Amino acid sequence: MNSICKFKTCRITKFTSYELQFSTMYKKYRQLDKMMKNSGFLWILFLLLTTAFKSVAKDTPLIYQIDIKKEIDNTTRIYLSNGLSEANSLGADAILIHMNTYGGLLEAADSMRTAILYNPVPVYVFIDNNAASAGALISIACKKIFMRKGANIGAATVVNQTGAALPDKYQSYMRSMIRSTAEAHGKDTIIQGNDTIYKWKRDPLIAEAMVDERVVVPNLIDTGKVLTFTADEALQWHYCDGIAETPDEVITQYLGYDTYELKTYKPSWFDDLKGFLMNPMLQSLLIIIIIGGIYFEMQTPGLGFPSAAALVAAILYFAPLYLDGLAQNWEILVFVIGLLLIAAEIFVIPGFGIAGISGIIFLIAGLTLSLLNNTDFNFDGVSTKEIGEACLTVLVGLGLGFVLMIWLSNKIGTKGLMRKVALHKDLEEAHSSPSLAPLIGKEGTAFTVLRPSGKVMIDGELYDGVSDSGFIEKGTKVKVVRFENAQVYVETLHL
Repeated sequence: MNSICKFKTCRITKFTSYELQFSTMYKKYRQLDKMMKNSGFLWILFLLLTTAFKSVAKDTPLIYQIDIKKEIDNTTRIYLSNGLSEANSLGADAILIHMNTYGGLLEAADSMRTAILYNPVPVYVFIDNNAASAGALISIACKKIFMRKGANIGAATVVNQTGAALPDKYQSYMRSMIRSTAEAHGKDTIIQGNDTIYKWKRDPLIAEAMVDERVVVPNLIDTGKVLTFTADEALQWHYCDGIAETPDEVITQYLGYDTYELKTYKPSWFDDLKGFLMNPMLQSLLIIIIIGGIYFEMQTPGLGFPSAAALVAAILYFAPLYLDGLAQNWEILVFVIGLLLIAAEIFVIPGFGIAGISGIIFLIAGLTLSLLNNTDFNFDGVSTKEIGEACLTVLVGLGLGFVLMIWLSNKIGTKGLMRKVALHKDLEEAHSSPSLAPLIGKEGTAFTVLRPSGKVMIDGELYDGVSDSGFIEKGTKVKVVRFENAQVYVETLHL
């Protein structure tokens, strides 16, 4: 009996233990289930809050501002191009140009006004003080124009560096460009009774009057004057959509954004450097250095300062054009092929023929094509004016380069400080290399063509010779005038 009680007590104890374990596990399961449900609720709540935040953020308009407060050139063109690209990628609601300029390069202004006209995000302009010449063209391209009291817009006549008006063919191109820019904004439809009237939003004739003093606009301007508007006049003649004192006033009062986020384009040092290197005058100077470096390197053996200068100038010439998308790989290759053909003509092929002429053509073609905004061999989007400006830049550089070469050659070869330095070096080398010193003043014969380097025969011995008087044909009588770097320098002997 006692044993049976013990057995029952044991079974009851074991049952109670299992029940407690089950109860504990069940409680943990309920806690875990509750946590899962709460975490799901929290996750859903997080998603809802994130979506709501994004919705609120999206409802805050983004206004992107680009400052154009200097001369219109390739630097400001880069500012605008990069700014428009960034504004479009950020999904800006509007772009505002803050302008104050007296004008600048027409080709840069043309590129800028085209970019504004076809930009998917509307572009507005606030003229802080001046929008003259190229600035007027860019402003007219914008969807709406706002001006500060006392600001001006107009005077878009094409002038040279001295401020004198260029010939009529340049004015004609500018007239057409500014007229088409005004026309691009279209017409307003006005219903008056039974009549429908179509009126230009910006009168193209007024735009032309900003360029040509011969254009007459009734009740506005007669011949003999180029049109420039004040803010009030521009407002009256629909070349201004509102007068404001600050960009904030333009955005809130005229564009209708009570609350907005403003982001301003910040130019980098690289933008300024690239724009500086793309200045036409500097490009002509770089061409001078390229041509001069190649020429003077041919006068001396080995690679020295002239070749280094030419290489650096070529890199500075092509690098910004390549990065800007103007110079393509094949255009740079054309330039390199031209250099190789000229080198082959000078050092390998006797005389001056097809290789030399082809090299010059390839050289000029490579330099010129790199300045044009063409796609491969398609020049549909390139105007004759752009082609003319590119050719002028290259030809000016080549012309001045050849003039500089001739002038420096005379200074080095016959007289002046460089000649004295050369003679001083000859005297020094005469002591260190007595074997060549006696040759100075002796006469000989050009054993090969000197272009300018080659071989000369003096007293029955062959020497490495360099011409100091230009191209010398084989068999021509020559006279040794100096020696340098184990070479004799000779001139044509005039009998």
